[in-house]
Amino acid sequence: MTIQETAALLQTMDRVLLLTHVRPDGDTIGSAAAVCRALRDLGKTAYLLPNPGITETYESYAAPYWAEEGFTPDFVVAVDIAALSLLPENAKKYASCIDLAIDHHPSNEGFAKESCVLAEMAACGEIIYEIAGLMTPMTAEIALPLYVAVSTDTGCFVYANTTAHTHRVAAALMETGIAVAGVNKALFRTKSRTRLAMAEWAEYYDNDRVVIMQIPRSLCLDYKATEADVEELSSLAALVAGTDCGVTLRELEPGKVKISLRTGPRVNATKVCALLGGGGHAAAAGATLSATLSEAKQAVLQAIDMVVGE
Repeated sequence: MTIQETAALLQTMDRVLLLTHVRPDGDTIGSAAAVCRALRDLGKTAYLLPNPGITETYESYAAPYWAEEGFTPDFVVAVDIAALSLLPENAKKYASCIDLAIDHHPSNEGFAKESCVLAEMAACGEIIYEIAGLMTPMTAEIALPLYVAVSTDTGCFVYANTTAHTHRVAAALMETGIAVAGVNKALFRTKSRTRLAMAEWAEYYDNDRVVIMQIPRSLCLDYKATEADVEELSSLAALVAGTDCGVTLRELEPGKVKISLRTGPRVNATKVCALLGGGGHAAAAGATLSATLSEAKQAVLQAIDMVVGE
């Protein structure tokens, strides 16, 4: 569906439940919150399904919109979700009845009855900005979570996916009067001591062009690390001088490892993660493997070699 068709469809909906993905980031939370606010501004009933994986970083943006206990939706909308495997446990019961998916991942599996998937957008928030603007005036209440969405998926506008359109969207959001300085400091210029300590666990491969950070579950427990402490380590890995491929291997539980990639033009992150059962974008993607940390490291290094060798 086009942006115009999607906006028109949303305006016909009421009693809407919005779904966000597992280990929610700023894009899925900010985008869903903005859609929810826009629908409410139209007099609709709309909520976000509570996401058990949300961190303190994004909780305040979702808190006003969490669904009431026992809420039964007439329509279900997935936001920034590329595959049904990315639904939180409490959202899986809606897997077969998702009416609309709004997404920017090229790996989107087309699981919804209707889909608006624009892979050229750096963030799902860019799509929601266009959609919301056709539904209702752009208020600060809509703009703030959208700024969070767009800024986080572009690394505060420094990732390679950032476009002129991204900057135009950010400028338009700022013109509503939102205070972005505090948001930027909290999201991009504040690192806990725990996160900085964990960032030291790095290994180098492929003539030092690939840096891998392995985060065992025991390390998280030792440092009393929160989800927020480890959620952006893949971005930190990619900042190492001389590297063009940052990999974070995080042990979620024994025998289960989450892989996160941030890459430059030499390595297509989507293709690497597709070989591992995941997906994402050319410069940022992820997957989850049933494996030990050592096995996951070998698997991702092999996948990188295969993609670079194409």
